[in-house]
Amino acid sequence: MILYNLRCTNDHEFEAWFKDSCTYEEQVAASEIACPVCGIKGIEKAPMAPRIGSGAQKEQTNQTVEHSKFANVREVLKKVRAEIENNCDYVGPDFAEEARKIHYDEADPRNIYGETSQDEARALKEEGVDFTRVPWLPRNDS
Repeated sequence: MILYNLRCTNDHEFEAWFKDSCTYEEQVAASEIACPVCGIKGIEKAPMAPRIGSGAQKEQTNQTVEHSKFANVREVLKKVRAEIENNCDYVGPDFAEEARKIHYDEADPRNIYGETSQDEARALKEEGVDFTRVPWLPRNDS
């Protein structure tokens, strides 16, 4: 087994285990790896520090604790996603445009969610448009 630090095109970093480097390459080529934060499938290897062995028992305990923490975070993020989907209007890739319309009183005020690029998000912040980025988990646990 091999552990890689990975990064999505939205700069979210995460770790993933693979049988070997060929398996990683195959899964990336087939778009089978999704960011656990935003669900995007644009993935690349991120720089990583070497691991120095300090005992199998300690490693197993750390992995169990980390898995438990991650499971709790995932549950909270699933609830956040459900709350947003139930109480906000999905505007998809038109998020920046729709947020501006609401901000400049060109559209009725309402809660919206959708996608936007890093550049558009920066532009919205510079214009004083109030919004929050939320980590978006994919529906399936791959």
